[in-house]
Amino acid sequence: MRLSTRNQLRGTVDAIDLGTVMATVRIRLDGGDQVVTAAITKDAVADLGLEVGQPAVALVKATEVMIGTE
Repeated sequence: MRLSTRNQLRGTVDAIDLGTVMATVRIRLDGGDQVVTAAITKDAVADLGLEVGQPAVALVKATEVMIGTE
């Protein structure tokens, strides 16, 4: 499948927290200690067959990006 999404962040599923309807999925990005967390439906976790330790790609398509400094 080809996608127009330019921000494709490869990594490994680090944790899955299943709720009643929703789930949070943490992906540890390749090459570092950065983690991306996504909120998706519990059904999507099952449909994708997501498991901890599995390679995955976080696709980010947003109209807004925020940057902060200390």
